[in-house]
Amino acid sequence: MRALPLLAVFGIAAPLSAANWPAWRGPAHDGVTVETDLPLRWGATENVKWKVPLPDRGNSTPVVWGERVFLTQAIEREQRRTLMCFEKRTGKLLWAAGITCKDAEPTHATNPYCSASPATDGERVIVSYGSAVFCYDLDGRELWRRDDLGVQRQIWGNGASPVIAGERVFFNFGPGEKTVLYCFDKKTGRTLWSHAEPGGNFGEAGGKAWLGSWNDPLQRRVGSRDELFMHWPGRVCAYDPATGRELWTCDGLTALAYNSPLFSDGVVVAMGGFNGAALAVRAGGNGNVTATHRVWHLPKVTQRIGTGVVHEGHHYLLADGGTAECRDLKTGALVYSERLKGPGATAQNWSSVVRSGDRLYAVNQGGDAFVWRASPKFELLATNSIGEKVIGSMAVSDGLIFIRGYRNLWCIGK
Repeated sequence: MRALPLLAVFGIAAPLSAANWPAWRGPAHDGVTVETDLPLRWGATENVKWKVPLPDRGNSTPVVWGERVFLTQAIEREQRRTLMCFEKRTGKLLWAAGITCKDAEPTHATNPYCSASPATDGERVIVSYGSAVFCYDLDGRELWRRDDLGVQRQIWGNGASPVIAGERVFFNFGPGEKTVLYCFDKKTGRTLWSHAEPGGNFGEAGGKAWLGSWNDPLQRRVGSRDELFMHWPGRVCAYDPATGRELWTCDGLTALAYNSPLFSDGVVVAMGGFNGAALAVRAGGNGNVTATHRVWHLPKVTQRIGTGVVHEGHHYLLADGGTAECRDLKTGALVYSERLKGPGATAQNWSSVVRSGDRLYAVNQGGDAFVWRASPKFELLATNSIGEKVIGSMAVSDGLIFIRGYRNLWCIGK
C-alpha cells in the first residue's frame, strides 16, 4: 500500500487518491472529493448497495482505503472500544480490534464513546479511544499505543480525531483540565512535540468557565512554510508542524470551538460553537496578527457543530438547527440561509458538509440527506431519507457514499 501523496496533505486532491477517503474530512482534510459521479437520489431501499447492522450506536465517520472501510465503535454493555474493518463491496466484517475500558471518562448522552473517526495512510490505521491513541496495520494487528497521556475529562466528552500529515500524527487531546496538542511519529507513536493550552471546567458546579476545543488541526503550505492551523477558546493560531512553535495568533473566537478550520486563498476561516463568534484571518503572519491580518469578525453566528466547505469565494455549512448557510468569504456576509427539513424526526444537524463538484452533501440527525448546489444562489437538488438517526458525516469512495447510522452502516451507490 502506498501513502497519501504530498499534494493531498497540503490540500490539492490528486486523482491518485480519488478512490480513498482516509480521514473524517477526506483526502485533503477539507470535505472535498474530486469524484463527481456520486448518487443524487437514494432512500431506505433505493440505491442501497448494502447495509450491515452495528453492535451499538455511534457518532464517528467511516474512512475508506482500497477495498476496506474502517469504523470506530463502542460497545457500551461490554465496556469495549473497537476499530471495525469491513469489505467495501459487500459490507462483510473482516475483523475487529480494541480494548476494554472499565474506568470510563465522563461524556454526554448524545456523545457515545469512540466518537472520533479513524485516520489511515494505507499502511496503518490510527484511532482515538478517548484517553488513548492506538495504531493498527490494515489487518488489525497493533503496531503501537499511547495509553500514557492521562484522562480526558469533560462533561460533554471528546471527539477530536487523529490527523495524519506526512510522517506525523497530530492529535487534539481534550477538552478538559488537560488540553494538549500532540505531534506523534506515525510509525512509532513517539511524541515529537506537544503544546499545552489552558484547560476548562469538566462538569463540576461552580468550577472554571465553560471552554474547550473539539476540532482537528489542519496543515497547509503558506508561502515558503508549512502552517498547522488550530482553533482554541478565544483565538485561532498556527504552529510550525515540525517543531510546534507558535507562528501567529488571532483573537476573536468565543469559549467553545466545535468545528475545524478551513483554508482557501490564503485565508483561514474559524467558527465557534454555541452561538459563538466567527472570523477569517490571513495566514502567514507572525505574533499577534489580530490588528493586521483579521479579514472579518462576527461576534455571534448561529449554532454550528459540523464543519463546512469553501468553494469559489463562498463558505457553505449546514448549521445545527438544520439551516443551509452561504457566506461571502471576503466579508463574512450571509448570502442565504435556507431551512432544510425532510421526513425524519428532526432537522437538527451535527454532520459536516462534503462537496463533489458543484454539489453539497450533508445528512441530519433525522437521517435526511440533502444535496444542494454549491452556488451563492440556493438550489436544493434532492432530499434522501434512510429513516435512521445519523450524527456522523458522509464518506465517499469510488462513486459510493458511506453513512454511519445509529443502527447500520450504509453503502449508497447508483
